[in-house]
Amino acid sequence: MIDWLTITPGDAPLIVSIPHAGTLIPDDVAGLRSLDLARRDADHHVDRLYAFAVDLGATIVRSAVSRTVIDLNRDPSGQSLYPGQATTGLCPVTTFDGDPLYIVGAEPDAVEIERRRTAYFDPYHAALREEIARLRTLHPAVVLYDAHSIRSQVPRLFAGALPQFNIGSYDGASCAASLTDAIAAACADETHVVNGRFKGGWITRRYGDPASGLHAVQMELAIRGYADEAGPWPPPWDGDRAAPLQARLRTILGTCLEFAKEQQ
Repeated sequence: MIDWLTITPGDAPLIVSIPHAGTLIPDDVAGLRSLDLARRDADHHVDRLYAFAVDLGATIVRSAVSRTVIDLNRDPSGQSLYPGQATTGLCPVTTFDGDPLYIVGAEPDAVEIERRRTAYFDPYHAALREEIARLRTLHPAVVLYDAHSIRSQVPRLFAGALPQFNIGSYDGASCAASLTDAIAAACADETHVVNGRFKGGWITRRYGDPASGLHAVQMELAIRGYADEAGPWPPPWDGDRAAPLQARLRTILGTCLEFAKEQQ
């Protein structure tokens, strides 16, 4: 039992990974300028947004730890997933806006980064591998759906307002084109893009192997679809605002399930 890691097993050929919804800052993470700042860039309420997935028989793997502590969706080697573009690393030292997270001189060093990797990164990915292996004994194909969200406008990361639905398949390498096409079709009457600014992070790139029957896709949502970005931060959960988006996401996950079941 790991208190920050929640695994809800299902038997359908679908895993929903939620690595960034957490806001927990353990007591042994020192030197932060502000806990509020450290929690600013969480994928706020994404776990609640996708709670319905258990009704579909999906497996959910979720971390409660803040991405400021360690980003579970980054290359553990420290290499950038988006060379030449602004981004954050395995143990971020700035917010998405570029604000420093740590008191000068208190940034995590190599020893501290390795400690966090062992404590958080490795167990999360071990859980993903175990659930993938379990479901592969039940199904010839499995979809790994990596669920994320971000503020609609973050000028340091991208220009203008982000589409509501941002579908990433590592430029087609992490899943079959027919899956991304089907997901995009389910978003056709909303702003959406496939492999735009967000092509999929480490989870999508590391696990996607469509030739072997494992199809990984990342969905980056604009937070405006389910919460008020103009109000106080972090935005409170708004069930009424989220309901239409949840209905759309139910259709999208249903599309993922249908795709996986058709693969023989």
